[in-house]
Amino acid sequence: MRVIFMGTPDFSVPPLRAIASAHEVVAVYTQPPRGAGRGQKPRITAVHEVAKELGLEVRHPVSLRDPQEQSAFAALQADIAVVVAYGLILPPAVLEAPRLGCLNIHASILPRWRGAAPIHRAIMAGDAETGIAIMQMEAGLDTGPVLAEAHTPIGPDDTTADLHDRLSGMGADLVADVLHRLPLPARPQAAEGVSYASKIDKSETRIDWTESAVVIDRKIRGLSPFPGAWCEVSGERVKLLRSRLAEGSGRPGEVLDGFRIACGEGAVEILEAQRAGKRPMLAAEILRGMELPPKLD
Repeated sequence: MRVIFMGTPDFSVPPLRAIASAHEVVAVYTQPPRGAGRGQKPRITAVHEVAKELGLEVRHPVSLRDPQEQSAFAALQADIAVVVAYGLILPPAVLEAPRLGCLNIHASILPRWRGAAPIHRAIMAGDAETGIAIMQMEAGLDTGPVLAEAHTPIGPDDTTADLHDRLSGMGADLVADVLHRLPLPARPQAAEGVSYASKIDKSETRIDWTESAVVIDRKIRGLSPFPGAWCEVSGERVKLLRSRLAEGSGRPGEVLDGFRIACGEGAVEILEAQRAGKRPMLAAEILRGMELPPKLD
């Protein structure tokens, strides 16, 4: 089929490769290059990089609301568009242009966790499983009918980084299967069980040691590696990247031993952390160069 691919970050790369290996990708849409690093030198997106490698045409409009952009999109005469973590709203004229419409690869089992941060929110909420849904796009936010889905358990040690990579591969496999079997019947989403995965706010990222160990462990894993849960250690901001529930109790924030910290209820053991300006390190390594105070803020 003639496919338009629309995606931006690393998560979108495996689906792009899977589709390009079996179909004619007539254009790749991605976000424009943006300044990155100390020099703020413009950097192209992960999808742009792979599209160049594959010799595909790349387009990066700032918006798709311009009638000229919409006409250029329609002129591609695509059979279908596949959207995964693209980052721009698709107006009705774009949604309706491909012969079979637009499909979205969404990282949750809809209707749970519609919206921007489904992987983070699933871990932070303590969900037992998550997955991938292939959805026929419509004007509402992740409200379209579902063509296919795949499930995966969320393990007690899983971080957002772990699930991100697993779900990206699952999305690539599932969308390849869906494109091969089109047309497929679409199942309307249930009216019950709708939840929204709002974008992570910076105010959510600081650890409050008065919360229970279960909540804190989920927050650390759910916000890892980005934006990262953090606490202060002797006035220094330290990002906490991996943790697990641990035995013990004490005053909230009390250092029990090693990097085992008492919470409002129970305790967590920090397995991996990152000091400001440093690389991520295992707890044993970070403790060789940093002495913890009796209590963390």
